[in-house]
Amino acid sequence: MKRLLKIGLTLNITAFVAVMLFSCSNPDAVVMEMGSDDTLSGIIADSVVFYRSDSGFVTLELHTPRMVRMETGADIMEFPLGFDVYMYDHQTLTSELHADYGKSFGKSRLIEAQGNVVVQNFGSDEIMYSDKLFWYQDYKMIYTHSHVKIVTPDKQIEADSLVAREDFSEYTMYSGSALLDINDEE
Repeated sequence: MKRLLKIGLTLNITAFVAVMLFSCSNPDAVVMEMGSDDTLSGIIADSVVFYRSDSGFVTLELHTPRMVRMETGADIMEFPLGFDVYMYDHQTLTSELHADYGKSFGKSRLIEAQGNVVVQNFGSDEIMYSDKLFWYQDYKMIYTHSHVKIVTPDKQIEADSLVAREDFSEYTMYSGSALLDINDEE
């Protein structure tokens, strides 16, 4: 009886090992297809912080609650929940950019910001508001063809479009109007 049980157990173990060895084989083409770029739909990352530096100093810091990168030839990243960008001159914070939605076009290094776009220059205490903004990182320029409003401690300027440096230290506005505080001295 013990011998019969031992033979039955040995046959069961041998059959199990044989089934496992032969059932787990995949053709090389199937394995290669699983790892190819065509099968990856994209990458989603939460709580992303990105830094750009120059000569050991942080020049740019980007925060976003969610980044989505679709695996296509266009190299596009989306920030569907918005983003905040902080720009530095050495270790001094010079300006900040905020938007409710963003899209980065990798090859052209263009960033599109939409929804409650706010750019603040801390050196001049100026704040710009718009619904849409484009930022060319290579040229360090921002522009918009949407309504734009700039508020400073002593004036408010509104226009139909704007071209500015990325740190918002210089800008040109088109088709605009302004409200200025004028001190009347008697």
